[in-house]
Amino acid sequence: MQIKKSSKIYIPGHKGMVGSALVRHFKKSGYYNLILKNKNSLDLLDQGKVFKFLKKTKPDFIIIAAARVGGIYANDNFQADFIYQNLAIQNNLIHGAFLCGVKKLIFLGSSCIYPKYSTQPIPENALLSGKLEKTNEAYAIAKIAGLKLCEFYNKQYKTNYICLMPTNLYGPNDNYNLYNSHFLPALLSKIYLAKKNKKKYITLWGDGTPKRELMFVDDLAIACEFFLKKKTKYTLINIGTGVEKTILEYSKIIMKKNDVKLKIKFDKKKPNGTPRKILNTYLAKKLGWKPKFNLDKGLDITIKDYKKKMNNEKK
Repeated sequence: MQIKKSSKIYIPGHKGMVGSALVRHFKKSGYYNLILKNKNSLDLLDQGKVFKFLKKTKPDFIIIAAARVGGIYANDNFQADFIYQNLAIQNNLIHGAFLCGVKKLIFLGSSCIYPKYSTQPIPENALLSGKLEKTNEAYAIAKIAGLKLCEFYNKQYKTNYICLMPTNLYGPNDNYNLYNSHFLPALLSKIYLAKKNKKKYITLWGDGTPKRELMFVDDLAIACEFFLKKKTKYTLINIGTGVEKTILEYSKIIMKKNDVKLKIKFDKKKPNGTPRKILNTYLAKKLGWKPKFNLDKGLDITIKDYKKKMNNEKK
């Protein structure tokens, strides 16, 4: 089935950072038949309700943006929740899609599915070639299971379920909670609050040396539309920018954008996480996709969104 502006596209998880970027992009691109349902009216952990909903709405395409997500602290302290909830959500949606005849689906994963000490940049064939990073093992195993579920449905039932594996994402509507957010929104919060409270320093986990690749979330939304339109035999495709910096370097960039100089202290008793994690995006580029937003532009939009959110919370 070819995607059209009138196609029914279901986006579970539309309230989160990734989901809201998908809604923003697809609406802007003229798609007017988006199926959106918040978690209060549809519990994605409830298989019966999910199957019934999909049977009733009969979407043409599904982009799975729903997941239990978080940074190192949340991943390490709520492992049972992370593995169970993510397995349940994706199993219900992927099998439910198959049952109601959805031929094309996009499952969004994470670069943490790859081994801790993968070849860098990380190619798709590095999957299952080594041990995972312990602090996000539960989340990674769930995502690997979802990827394999798509792969085996494609093989057995001739579906076209694609797994896009994005690098670290950031952008509007992110989670800025210091205890369960990812590193970039946590950095934004620490630096903003330190400036606001006239503090002289911020404390970062680890030693600041881990390297991370970042991608603005709207680029992932654009990639989803691109691959819904694209015919491809590949199930797993990496999505990234090819640009990496250390946590320390990102800290200095954000301080400069906030016009503040702070001393940086490191809590070396806390984990660094994976030392380096940059994706090999040769396959995506070969298929015709590449990112449009650079770090400078993406950060400006994100910082503006963050400050707006902080100002709204004061009211």
